Amino acid sequence: MQVTMELPEDVARRFAGDASGLSRAALEALALEGVRSGKLSTAQARRLLGIRSRYEMDGFLKAHGILIPMTIEDIRRDSDTALAFSK
Repeated sequence: MQVTMELPEDVARRFAGDASGLSRAALEALALEGVRSGKLSTAQARRLLGIRSRYEMDGFLKAHGILIPMTIEDIRRDSDTALAFSK
């Protein structure tokens, strides 16, 4: 789906120097707010942004102040996966 927005030039320039940068900034803002509000899963936001790995997405979210709560089961599963790769 394509979405069109009208912004004052000065506001648009604050986000990016060109139209492609502004489009990316808007897409990132949508993904970040979607995850923060619970409307998007991390996987959905990752797909929206074209981010390949879960770890890269975790870094992106952390860089923008969004931390995903982890359960003890999440930590165990990640630990088991890391151990399996180290063998």
